[in-house]
Amino acid sequence: MQHVEGEDNRSEARAAWARAQGAGPGAALIARDAEAFLHQSLSSPCVSTIARAEGIWIEDLEGRRYMDFHGNSVHHLGYGHPKVIAAIKDQLDALPFAPRRFTNEPAVALAEKLGALAPGDLSKVLFTTGGSDANEVALKIARAATGRFKTLSFWDAFHGAGFGAASVGGEATFRSHIAGPLLPGAEHVAPFHCYHCAYGHPGPEACGLACAKMVEYVLAREGDVAAVIAEPMRAVPVVPPPGYWQAVQAACHRHGALLIMDEIPTGLGKTGEMFAFEHDGITPDIVTLGKALGGGVLPIAAVLARRDLDVCGEFAIGHYTHEKNPVTARAALATLEVIEEEDLVARAARLGEAAQARLRGRLSGLASVGDIRGRGLMFGVEIVRDREGRVPAPDLAEQIYYRSLAAGVSFKISAGNVLTLSPPLVIAEEDLWTALDHVAAAVEAVSEAAGLC
Repeated sequence: MQHVEGEDNRSEARAAWARAQGAGPGAALIARDAEAFLHQSLSSPCVSTIARAEGIWIEDLEGRRYMDFHGNSVHHLGYGHPKVIAAIKDQLDALPFAPRRFTNEPAVALAEKLGALAPGDLSKVLFTTGGSDANEVALKIARAATGRFKTLSFWDAFHGAGFGAASVGGEATFRSHIAGPLLPGAEHVAPFHCYHCAYGHPGPEACGLACAKMVEYVLAREGDVAAVIAEPMRAVPVVPPPGYWQAVQAACHRHGALLIMDEIPTGLGKTGEMFAFEHDGITPDIVTLGKALGGGVLPIAAVLARRDLDVCGEFAIGHYTHEKNPVTARAALATLEVIEEEDLVARAARLGEAAQARLRGRLSGLASVGDIRGRGLMFGVEIVRDREGRVPAPDLAEQIYYRSLAAGVSFKISAGNVLTLSPPLVIAEEDLWTALDHVAAAVEAVSEAAGLC
């Protein structure tokens, strides 16, 4: 199977990287890791070690430092933000745990805060410990509210690794072979992707939003879909064409389906709006959050639903041991406070626009660079071998990745050939420009070697 969710951890390039790191304490720990943990794709063996993480930086056992432009999307505030750490320490002294049948002030305050931040009437909340579970809770709510069980989602999407989340996801790594059989009724269509349009059109001006029309076509043909679940902007990254989500939401309304937006990687300001769907002028019926909600320290995710969707009182939809954990709730409250106090949403919009302009100015003339796209501080560079034919070049992307890593910049390869750059919202401007210069230099060097200047 070709794994395109991240870089291939079993490739020869990974082995060469490991050899180049030497036989120090890092190599020994990686070997112990491989011996102790169950192996799975994209995970084992690990690329390196972490001994310290602070701000935008991670540091390995040998003292090599990397600016982290991946962070599993948890590091909006960087690592170890002092306000978040202080809030966690204070809460540990005051109330370290609460059984879920008992409420507590931090959990209620967080639910109220999220309801106040969200647009429209997204004011009923449930917490889970991870995004995959949050998406499955959202699907249960949709079933209860509509009396239907079918879903419509998108190929290539990622919504988590649980059986339900993997069923509505579209990544082969998470839904094929041992993952089956999956949930019945999980229908899929091709996603929006103007650069690689599944319908053969060069852009939204020419296609009439064929991708949105296919959503309506399936909703009409099925007739009993409970929900459409999707990422408002795909974190690989891919930005929806103008008008896409308005058309899809209108189709959902016509056919009685709810619209669930998975904001787990994109929410809380990463794209230059508090919620990525706000770029597109819609308010969905249900939203899921996670990853960065815990401040880059603790695991917490959330489901936000319209008040009239509080229809599951007779059912169990998410009885999690840490459902109302006061420590994770306090970490999330502190995270939201920092985002607001430091105006990080507007900062992400401003820096992201400047970052993409900088990359285009330096790289758009290279034959290996097919597309530069994104929103806010979630952007990417697609590496191709044939620019006119838009032929992906995963081997070149991998070379660029390891050159960048050697220069001190860590990021993720998405879809096999997209350099996905997602720095923390708190990154200093000079660090952002330095990191982009390192990545651009790696792209230029690999392109020259491949004859794609």
